[in-house]
Amino acid sequence: MGSPKKSRKQYRKPLVIWDENLIAEQKKILREYGLKNKMEIWRSEGLVKKARDQAKNLIATYTPQAEKEKVQLINKLVRLGFLKPGTKLNDILALSLKDILERRLQTMVFKRGYAKTVKQARQFIVHGHVSISEEKMNVPSFIVPVDLENKISFNPASKLSEEQHPERIKEASRKEKKKIEKNLDEADIFAMDKVVEKIEEEKSEKTKKVAVKKIQENVENKPPEETKKRGVKDKPAGKAK
Repeated sequence: MGSPKKSRKQYRKPLVIWDENLIAEQKKILREYGLKNKMEIWRSEGLVKKARDQAKNLIATYTPQAEKEKVQLINKLVRLGFLKPGTKLNDILALSLKDILERRLQTMVFKRGYAKTVKQARQFIVHGHVSISEEKMNVPSFIVPVDLENKISFNPASKLSEEQHPERIKEASRKEKKKIEKNLDEADIFAMDKVVEKIEEEKSEKTKKVAVKKIQENVENKPPEETKKRGVKDKPAGKAK
């Protein structure tokens, strides 16, 4: 029994960290699933290893308690979405890292179209814009059970919603600009260009004036140079008559 004050690590580092192929593979996974660091990969690998070890131990035992644990393990993995209904205990040994990463909340939010990128999905979750069954969830690594898949939505308490999606607002503004540009005549566009040129010229003149003023102020505020000492000898005092 460990101390309750000191939590144990939920992951284990690979034995060979500085492996070229391993580093390249981990970088690919980090980009694909928008993970923060390699620690999240190691935690997911720890879940896979734990499930496999339990399955190996239960396959080798035939007691009534082992039979109960087999059913419980399979039902748990099916409920979390790692396995399909009707699978057997041997199928647990075929679990992979991607099976775990596909069930993360961050991945589910991205694949359901609530975010344009995986990193944006992580940002929405961390900022509290995503909820599950109307309860705020700000943990990107949360494993979403099958029962809660259809209950993922934007948090009603947050200012962000499907209509107020920042990316959709940008797209709408771009479409409006294109419509305005299409409705304008060539003469209007020419006049607008002239106005823009005048504004840019005025800005450049203002910047020049400001620069000249600064130079003049620096020159005026510059301390006077010390007068150079000249080597002139004092005249000798006149003799008294």
